[in-house]
Amino acid sequence: MDFVINQFAHQFQLPLQSPVLIFSLILFIILLAPILLSPLRVPSIVGLIMAGILIGPHGLNVLEQSLFVDVFSTIGLLYIMFLAGLDLNLIEFKANRNKSYVFGAFTFLIPLSLGFPVCYYLLDMDVYASFLVASIFATHTLVTYPTVSKYGITKDPSVAITVGGTILTDTAVLIALAVILGSHSGSLDSAFWLRLVVSIALFSVFLFVVVPRFARWFFQKMEDHRHAHYIFVLAVMFLAAFLADIASLEGIIGAFAAGLALNKFIPSSSALMNRIEFIGNSLFIPFFLISVGMIVDVRVLFSGFTSLMIALALTLVAFAGKYVAAHATQLVFRMSGSQRLMIFGLSSAHAAATLAVIKVGHNFGIVDDSILNAVVVIVLVSCVIASFVTEHAARQLGFDTDKNGRKTASTELEMEQILVPISSTTPVVNLLHLAILIKERQSIHPLAIVNVVPNTDEAEEQVALAKKAMSELSAEISGADVDLNVMATIDHNPAVGIARTAREIAADIIIMNWSQKTGVMRKIINNSVDSILYHTNKTLFMCNLQFPISNHTGVFVILPQFSEFETGFNLSIEKIARLSIELSLPITLNCNVNTYNAVQKFTKAQELTLDIKFREFTAWEDFFIVFRKLGEKDLIILMSARKGNISHNIYIDQLPEKLERHLNNFSKILIYP
Repeated sequence: MDFVINQFAHQFQLPLQSPVLIFSLILFIILLAPILLSPLRVPSIVGLIMAGILIGPHGLNVLEQSLFVDVFSTIGLLYIMFLAGLDLNLIEFKANRNKSYVFGAFTFLIPLSLGFPVCYYLLDMDVYASFLVASIFATHTLVTYPTVSKYGITKDPSVAITVGGTILTDTAVLIALAVILGSHSGSLDSAFWLRLVVSIALFSVFLFVVVPRFARWFFQKMEDHRHAHYIFVLAVMFLAAFLADIASLEGIIGAFAAGLALNKFIPSSSALMNRIEFIGNSLFIPFFLISVGMIVDVRVLFSGFTSLMIALALTLVAFAGKYVAAHATQLVFRMSGSQRLMIFGLSSAHAAATLAVIKVGHNFGIVDDSILNAVVVIVLVSCVIASFVTEHAARQLGFDTDKNGRKTASTELEMEQILVPISSTTPVVNLLHLAILIKERQSIHPLAIVNVVPNTDEAEEQVALAKKAMSELSAEISGADVDLNVMATIDHNPAVGIARTAREIAADIIIMNWSQKTGVMRKIINNSVDSILYHTNKTLFMCNLQFPISNHTGVFVILPQFSEFETGFNLSIEKIARLSIELSLPITLNCNVNTYNAVQKFTKAQELTLDIKFREFTAWEDFFIVFRKLGEKDLIILMSARKGNISHNIYIDQLPEKLERHLNNFSKILIYP
């Protein structure tokens, strides 16, 4: 009995050594911290950091900085940067890249300019130590990015600008670190610069040339192996982080670059993206936040007046530099106060790069223990304050969005309903992925799927079989966190059954398959489509998707004259825009000037940032000249019109069959607004 008790007591000897027990403790902290702090309106990030302080070696010494903890915290840090790269709206980033450059310059130079004289003259450090510590003030880690993601405002320009600026300033600081170390050790020669430039160039070529091409091939060839997609993504992230270290950068830069490289292949509404975010936000990122708390030694504040003054001075300078940079960015680009707070909240948290730089400086003897401890205090204070600021700014930005009328509780967006009719011969996977991408996330309605079976003696049995077959689709898209409403109905005419179901559920959009069989297109258009168009006033998407929707490289849109006057024009343009944004694809818009101006007016009113290349087109009698600029993997979207509508012309009804005959290898969507 004593032996059992001793063994049991040994397992709980502090600090804990059992990986199973350590993992269990961490999971309970991740579970309980947000629940306990929610009534106090304390951000969960703060709770996790405080929990790390409590259980860490400088607190109750429940856990120590072991290899087990270091591995998981490193994964969490890389995950934060990787998600930032994946979440980044590349079109928005390109549109705001000059703003990111300006903010990156502000958030690097201003803290550096404020920090160097304070360190050199006030704290009496030498030149190397002063420059190193001042460069630390310029770094920041996107610790509070999960808060932004939680509030669904990752597409806000202030977020895109800050994320872009983060990479610029952290890269500059890490390069500056290499220069400081080279100068301190006397090895700052031409060979040093040559090695640095060549390694960065090779790293960039691999990440932004080789990886995208391989990823495109992999996702297309392994389309049916969904579990392999997540493993592939993680492998690319870790490989990029490792190569960044070799290239004299830092793993966080590599992880972010990997996110950018895979951005176009992982839409934010996809099942794969949902899995990546779920696992990261549930496990790895909280683990990293706890590990940040574990390195904080609160006793440093009480170790003496000098240490306290150094910590206080450095902390004030760190916050002042970041706030001035955020304020300057707001003034230059005339942004709102909420966006200034968002920039400040995201950019004021010092963690990963800060600790990496100061640890290296300490190891090389450039800074002493008092500076190291002061920087650790900066990490604690900045993470806590940044969490509160980001939370407040995110709520305020959400409120501002409501006032702009784009996301109010009573808008029609919440009532949007999409219907996807399928049959036993329908290539359904790509249809569902398209529906998920263009579906309004605020809609309270599930994605509706219907199978119309013939009205025969076996109708009831066919309905049961159809429902069973369609229920298997739930597993296909459940990972995208989208609810399904699976239905089967009986009717002599499938088109009439589809139209009736669309009326019953008040569908706004019907997404159907476009047959690829030569000679069948005219029959489908004349019968099924005409029947649906006759019986409903719904927007109809006829789709012929030759390969996965994420594998396209552009959206080639053709709009007829006067289409801007059609009732469903705005809805159709909004869905095309959403598809472009989700996949980060440029749009080639072929129409007349008046229609183009209407598109521009709508996108501006909705505050949509799109990469649109306008090509004037009016020669409908010689229709195929429009395809001279068609890309090899462009998605063709042709807006058609019902007979009798203002945008209908004599050439439109012949186009579906011509497209099928001459452009059979291209993906096509025919929209009837």
